Amino acid sequence: MELTALHFIIVCPLVFLAGFIDAVAGGGGLISIPAYLFAGLPVHTMIGTNKLSSCMGTSISTFRYAKLGYIPWKEAGFYVAAAFAGAAAGVRIALRISDGPFKVIMLCILPVIAFAVLKGKVLEKEREAFGVRKTVVIAMCVAFAVGTYDGFYGPGTGTFLILLLSSLAHMEIHRANGVTKVINWTTNITSLVLYALNGNVIFVLGFVAGLFNIAGNFLGSNYFAHDGVKAVKPVMTVVLSVFFIRMIWEVFF
Repeated sequence: MELTALHFIIVCPLVFLAGFIDAVAGGGGLISIPAYLFAGLPVHTMIGTNKLSSCMGTSISTFRYAKLGYIPWKEAGFYVAAAFAGAAAGVRIALRISDGPFKVIMLCILPVIAFAVLKGKVLEKEREAFGVRKTVVIAMCVAFAVGTYDGFYGPGTGTFLILLLSSLAHMEIHRANGVTKVINWTTNITSLVLYALNGNVIFVLGFVAGLFNIAGNFLGSNYFAHDGVKAVKPVMTVVLSVFFIRMIWEVFF
């Protein structure tokens, strides 16, 4: 499709907002996905292009967590393999569904995902740690399942990973965050490559939006106080409501 200035005017501020929200409360994908759809991109191109801007932000955050020592490198290869397999399966499923049915599916799952992200809280009580082998097996299952979802659609992936790794695999919260970044980075890269190979990525738009996403993440992580989480969620609710109404209009009218 031919890009115009309007595409950048619509997408970039919303993707900046998505990065800002992601740094404060998580769930930025719930804003960045609608940004591309508001700009008129087809469903698969919307998801593929969003993967490019997401990869840029995730790469930086993964590097930061690695420097802080939160990533268990001895087990990371197992999680990467499971995430890769899941994301590849999710993309293949998504590419088999045409635009119309895909929008109906999005219309059905969006409220569920939005509710889970907006209401989800990381467990405050840490659970007794499992042995290494049990932890790795459970975390690999989580990586494959959430990776499949991320390849198929994606919003809320980071939130789901942290919740599941801390509750099911009994990971300490800092380690769960580090493993989440590795898995999410893997699923984003895998999805991006597969969508690109099928011609569903607009690289210029995705790259510029990615720079805005990084800027939003930076400002969100450095200037937003803890109480700001309460202010972010109403913004997400407004954007999602507009997105949901537009989806209903496109599907039924």
